[in-house]
Amino acid sequence: MIENDVFKQDWRSRTRLQILQYILLKWTLTFLVGIIVGFTAFGINFAIENIAGYKFLKVNEYFQEDRIGLAFSILIVTNLVLSLFSATLVAFIGPAAAGSGVPEVKAYLNGMDAEDILSLKTLLVKVFGSIGSVSGGIYTGKEGPLVHSGSCIAAILGQGGSKRYRISWRWLRYFKNDRDRRDLITCGAAAGVAAAFRAPVGGVLFALEEVTSWWRCSLIWRAFFATALVSVVLQTSMAYCSDGGCGLFGSGGLIIYNIGDVSVNFRLAELLPVGILGVIGGIFGCMFTLINGRILRFYFALHTNNGPMIKILHVAIVSLISTALMIGLPWLGDCIECPTNIEETCPTTEKSGNFKRFRCPDGHYNDLASLIFDVNNEVVRNLFSVGTTNEFTYKTLFIYMVQSYGLALITYGTPVPSGLFLPIMITGASYGRITGMVMRSLSPGLSELDEGLYAVLGAASFLGGAMRMTVSICVILLELTNNLFLLPLTMLVLLISKSIGDLFNLSVFDQIIHLKGLPFLEEHADDYMKHLKAHDVCSSSLVTLDAVESVRKIVDTLQRTDHNAFPVIVKDEVTQQPIFHGLILRSHLLVLLRGRHFLASVPKDSASDATKSFKSVDFGKPGAGRGMSIRHIRLNPAELEMFLDLRPFTNTSPYTVVDTISLSKAYAVFRGLGLRHLCVIPKIQSGFPIAGILTRHDFIEEHILMKFPHLKRAKWTPLQVHLSAIRKVLDFRNLCKLS
Repeated sequence: MIENDVFKQDWRSRTRLQILQYILLKWTLTFLVGIIVGFTAFGINFAIENIAGYKFLKVNEYFQEDRIGLAFSILIVTNLVLSLFSATLVAFIGPAAAGSGVPEVKAYLNGMDAEDILSLKTLLVKVFGSIGSVSGGIYTGKEGPLVHSGSCIAAILGQGGSKRYRISWRWLRYFKNDRDRRDLITCGAAAGVAAAFRAPVGGVLFALEEVTSWWRCSLIWRAFFATALVSVVLQTSMAYCSDGGCGLFGSGGLIIYNIGDVSVNFRLAELLPVGILGVIGGIFGCMFTLINGRILRFYFALHTNNGPMIKILHVAIVSLISTALMIGLPWLGDCIECPTNIEETCPTTEKSGNFKRFRCPDGHYNDLASLIFDVNNEVVRNLFSVGTTNEFTYKTLFIYMVQSYGLALITYGTPVPSGLFLPIMITGASYGRITGMVMRSLSPGLSELDEGLYAVLGAASFLGGAMRMTVSICVILLELTNNLFLLPLTMLVLLISKSIGDLFNLSVFDQIIHLKGLPFLEEHADDYMKHLKAHDVCSSSLVTLDAVESVRKIVDTLQRTDHNAFPVIVKDEVTQQPIFHGLILRSHLLVLLRGRHFLASVPKDSASDATKSFKSVDFGKPGAGRGMSIRHIRLNPAELEMFLDLRPFTNTSPYTVVDTISLSKAYAVFRGLGLRHLCVIPKIQSGFPIAGILTRHDFIEEHILMKFPHLKRAKWTPLQVHLSAIRKVLDFRNLCKLS
């Protein structure tokens, strides 16, 4: 919050009714976020289930009629058309909608505000693009895009609509500041997770653990309120569709993969395979991050150096590869006789089910085709299914695991809205079910856990190894499966997989943030920052303004610099020494120039009635877009010769540190308080009153190491010392053995 005279006067003049209106506004917007995100998620699920369902129904129907060529042609054409539809939207309308969007939302809530990340066109492309990509057979999920969509909805509501599209509400003017908008976007992200997994508590914990960088206790209530509303909307919508009035959508409740009635009795011996699952998940997760990072570098270079048509070609190639695997791999599956002790129809005649026939004789099903010819949600349901011993063979699960892992690697990064949660869950569930089958075969009387429970633990291990989250994933899986007794084993698996993954590299989302060059500030400063002072990294081009400045100089300063804040200097009336008065933002200067409340001459006293001409809402943060620029302001020569009194609009209490403070402490202050500017003042007042301004750019590793390249080696000194100490211990032991 900018605490200048205008801001203070505005808050002092507010009545109790206006304060109550502000409080009610925050809860009203949270209510709208939950309702709109819930209906958006329902619309996305409704479209995907119907489009993909009818596609698979037709393909299955033609298979049974031995019209294989027609079945494959329908599969290829529909997948390609839907994928290209999604790619065209991203390439020509909303490039910011590509990917899951979780890294971008995480960077925004860390303090990085980029154009179009949360705009209306990004939201529309995200919604319709995710429908096209998921129903078009691209190996991706809709969970990440739902998080991004929820954040976009919150951002649009919080900014009072969009002036670009002439949709704006004046009664939201008090809400146009960074803090309130950031809080609402956090609620939107939590609502998106709740809509994706139907896990309201997991959505709140996901926002707390992974997305947001600043959290307040009061925000928990609003986030939980939003996620609860999402659950109510989804439950009501699914109840409405339960009678078949929504086509192929409508079965199931809020618990997507309900295994709550399954006993979770385990013995001490079963902790060993569970621990092995955690190790496998950690190794697979860090390998996935490493390989996918190299692939993403190639994708980013390919998309940056070429036009939008290369993005469409890229998606077409990925779609054809995915469809080719979908067509070819089921032939490697086995025809298994249908079990007799089940209630489900075998072979399956509907769009989903565990028993797809695919060229098998009557009374048999193809286990690999049952996994491939289905949407990802149903695949997870099949793998998590309990009481289905020996439903899948080792060969089928291994082939599907390799296919899932490979497709997730090459698909994540394609220019379409794509999520990573479900592909990772499916891969982990595959090797988790294999582990359960191995335990059953090695010790039939010893293993108490069902194969489906091992699949849940496998999914948890890969999620923890790739995304490095623990609490939120644990709660989300518990809400997905409705089995609280699985909690101890899930916690163990997540702790092991996350610990192993952290030993080697970053999480998937953090890696994307670094690959895109987003100026993200981690929670803790690097060790090498302790060796630097704040004045060591301050930019030398410090531009200041006088308390009463000429309009010409202000315009010239704004034209020749891109700084977003300027120190305001006043002179002592007795000693005429410069004194640091405060900080004024570039956006506030533009508002003052546009208002044209200029002075003909420099006033002799400090009194000014400029506060009567403006209110704090006039300086509210603009919505999505570039905002106002100095190019938009036209002043005549007479106005350029006039003056502006900046004192009423200057933040006279900016956060400051002395120039001798260590950079690590300055980093803690900057990130902990969520600042944009941190003023550095000299410890000894012998000259100019301000030494510089620290911004986010000054704390970025590349900027610091460019100035001090010798720190590149010093950064790894603790690791080198640790390794040298180990070598000395080993040498000492060898010496003792020789002696």
